[in-house]
Amino acid sequence: MDKIRIVGGNELNGVIPISGAKNAALPLMIASLLTDETLTLENVPRLADVALLTRILTNHGVDYSLNGKRPGEDLLTGQTVNLTARSIVDTTAPYDLVSRMRASFWVIGPLLARMHQARVSLPGGCAIGTRPVDLFLFGLEQLGAKIDVDRGYVIAEAPGGLVGNRVVFPKVSVGATHTIMMAATLAKGETVIENAAREPEVADLARCLNAMGAKISGAGTSTITIDGVQRLRGARHRVVSDRIETGTYAMAVAMTGGDVLLEGAEADLLDEPIRVLRQVGVTIEETNRGLRVKRNGGGLAPVDVETQPFPGFPTDLQAQFMALMTKAKGSSVITETIFENRFMHVQELARFGAHIHLDGQKATIEGVERLTGAPVMATDLRASVSLVIAGLAAEGETTVSRVYHLDRGFERLEEKISRCGAVVERISA
Repeated sequence: MDKIRIVGGNELNGVIPISGAKNAALPLMIASLLTDETLTLENVPRLADVALLTRILTNHGVDYSLNGKRPGEDLLTGQTVNLTARSIVDTTAPYDLVSRMRASFWVIGPLLARMHQARVSLPGGCAIGTRPVDLFLFGLEQLGAKIDVDRGYVIAEAPGGLVGNRVVFPKVSVGATHTIMMAATLAKGETVIENAAREPEVADLARCLNAMGAKISGAGTSTITIDGVQRLRGARHRVVSDRIETGTYAMAVAMTGGDVLLEGAEADLLDEPIRVLRQVGVTIEETNRGLRVKRNGGGLAPVDVETQPFPGFPTDLQAQFMALMTKAKGSSVITETIFENRFMHVQELARFGAHIHLDGQKATIEGVERLTGAPVMATDLRASVSLVIAGLAAEGETTVSRVYHLDRGFERLEEKISRCGAVVERISA
């Protein structure tokens, strides 16, 4: 099992290219099930989750191909993939695949919309909370689907096809919004989703679906309207940049000091994290190439944050921000409102010498003068990169194990930061 070894203490200086967003690429790939024509996606990140979803889609009959490299490209630039679901050969998504990645459950929407049936295993993924699928099933039932759960599988049927309806989610869910929006594109009549997720990845999926011939308005707001169409066509779409990767590297620069251009980053996807980082004492400038992040080595100010659905502070940046606050001059409080088990990184950060007190969904961080390198273990995707950030600022050597979590969501992280002066290497077991 691979590990990452870090020798801390170096500033980060240079350019880090920002990859396409994993949280956008996955639903976009799943959208290929809605048409028998080719969907071409540009700027797709090279990640373990992307590879796993490819296996799941090919199991349904999707043909998959990669465009060849262009002159001057390297492996830090996104790839272009072509997905063609000319015919769906299997409407079952098996446990051995779906249990490894929660987002793969979303195939239930397109399969049901196009084939009028689906049998999909209940999902897995990171152990950061129960994250039930009740909202998905509620939404599909509102569109006329008959749902049954048997031996760990959701069995969904809509013999006459899905029918548009008003879907009011009792709470915000990105995955359920993705799924119902995709399903509604081929439903008969109009669907209105209320209390929809507003995340940029939802808006990105809507842009792609509209390019495929869907009629969607309001994506990016809390009310999305979809007028169903008989069929969708192929399209070409570029995956939006990864705001979580952008925020992660911005926090790494804040932690270590230095001056880094986050190439391809989009400021409007990160209004709240940028506001918070400026309060911390980080300089962030918008340029025509991306975001320039600088810290001159001065002290970090403590700032309290509470995770919220977009446009609030993202739960996917909570662990990274906690790592940053371990070096702040004073006390900060982080309140996690999205997932109930998303503080598993606290005990690992404590191994660096961090002072963190947990009280339910609140973590109080007392900043310390210095962190000391230590052997640590990743517990989930975002927690793993928080340990890397801490290791970059810690004195001495840090070894992060179980980095397969990291490979699910961060494309070639060690290569990107080593180009900016970090002493980091991957050790293969």
